[in-house]
Amino acid sequence: MLCLFGLIIGTFSVQAESVESNKARDHQQKGITKNFLELPENMVRFEFNSGYSFPYPEDGVRGVYVTGNSAGGQRFNSLLELLDSTDLNSMVIDIKDDHGYLTYRPDEQSPFYNISQNFIGDTEKLMETLEEYEIYPIARIVVFKDTVLAEKRPDLSFLDDGEVWKNGRGEAFVNPFLKEVWDYNVDIAKKAAQMGFKEIQFDYVRFPEGFERRDEILKYEVGEYLDGDDNVQKRVQAVTDFVAYAREQLEAYHVDVSVDIFGYSATISEAPGIGQNFSKISENVDVISSMIYPSHWTPYFGIDKPDLYPYELTTEYAKVENKVLGALDNPPVSRPWIQDFTASWLGAGNYKRYGKKEVEEQIRALNEQGIDEFLLWNATNRYTKGVNYKPLE
Repeated sequence: MLCLFGLIIGTFSVQAESVESNKARDHQQKGITKNFLELPENMVRFEFNSGYSFPYPEDGVRGVYVTGNSAGGQRFNSLLELLDSTDLNSMVIDIKDDHGYLTYRPDEQSPFYNISQNFIGDTEKLMETLEEYEIYPIARIVVFKDTVLAEKRPDLSFLDDGEVWKNGRGEAFVNPFLKEVWDYNVDIAKKAAQMGFKEIQFDYVRFPEGFERRDEILKYEVGEYLDGDDNVQKRVQAVTDFVAYAREQLEAYHVDVSVDIFGYSATISEAPGIGQNFSKISENVDVISSMIYPSHWTPYFGIDKPDLYPYELTTEYAKVENKVLGALDNPPVSRPWIQDFTASWLGAGNYKRYGKKEVEEQIRALNEQGIDEFLLWNATNRYTKGVNYKPLE
């Protein structure tokens, strides 16, 4: 199938208005409210149609994470079988990965060709297969953790004694204050939308962890955020502004915008170092995906060893998130990331082996709190067999 990139030209009052009303109705059915651009009545309007048909799952998204290697390799067949034989219905596929590489080859003339890898050899075949199996496609784009761009353009990163600063894992970040970095990632998102993806999921929409301890040590530009608030509020504003800007830029592509966010961000007013304010980000997205893996919490909610209590941890988190989102005028859909892996690195007595029971407990806890959507994370894309993904039915 050929993905066509084109213009639908017509008066806003006749054709575009129909598109707007149909889309608004679709989003109301999903519990999503979108603010559409207000255009002059006679203004020619850009509209994008990928040529694929990917209706939003009627009973909500239940998805799995898929690396570029898996999407373009042999593991993809086993993932297709998993979704075809269960109530899972969606895939979150890496398009820009944790290092900063594109996972497919664009045209050689593309400005992104030199940062691409040929993991997904045939993107059209991928989208055709997803359409055939009625799998809802979500493109994951890692934003500000980007070692590739940081090393290529140190001026867009954070410098320590003239060298690109890297964390203890050897990862570099680019600067959320800079609009050039925003546009770089939004352009990649537009390419994913042109490929046929129905949702753009932005990950690592934040400053590096612990940045509040480095913000006056590292050398970096602050772009248009020179004046005004203190450093914490500048970071929060920059991250929030990027999300709002990305959503606006993607409006004509008829894709939803989602953001991955630390689960603990919902439990505090804002994370001062990384610039994440749960409520402000939620006000600017269609879907919010908190990463609430029990293994990633220190003692919290009165639970000393959270990894041992997936049902209890998930329940307590969901209660807090519901309260925070309930205070918003137009809350996004909640679609948390849950754990389908074993965190043996926590050490004996601090973790348990996760399997069918533990995955179902997390899903049941979400369902009981009125959250029907979720995403499964396993970095190797090996998911537990035999799980009932609709435990309340």
